[in-house]
Amino acid sequence: MPITPKTPEVRVPRLVGLMAMDARETAARQGVALAAPDRPDFHRTVIDYVVRQYPLPGAEIPRGAVVTVWFDLGEGEGGGGAGVREPRLPIPPPGGLRRELDEPGDTFELLR
Repeated sequence: MPITPKTPEVRVPRLVGLMAMDARETAARQGVALAAPDRPDFHRTVIDYVVRQYPLPGAEIPRGAVVTVWFDLGEGEGGGGAGVREPRLPIPPPGGLRRELDEPGDTFELLR
C-alpha cells in the first residue's frame, strides 16, 4: 500500500550518514520528529553526522512519531578503534629478504 501525505503512517527515512541539519530537514519533510539523547543541544547541532537511528529506515510509524538518532558510537561499537598503528613495538629486525636468503655464492654448491 503506497503511503500518501494523508495516511496516518509514514516510512522512516534513512538518516544515517546525514549531517544533523540535513537529518532534521529530511525528518520534517517525512513527517517525523527527531530526538538525540547524546546531544542536548541537538537543535543547534549542524555538522555532526548521524551514526545510528531507531526505528530503522523503511519502518512504518505514525505521522509525528519520534525517531531517535545518535551521533557518537556507543561503547564497544567501534568508536575510535583504528588509532595510530606505527611504529610497532618491538621494531622488526632489519634485514628483510637478505636475512632470509642465503648469501649468493657458487650456484653448483649443492650439487657437489
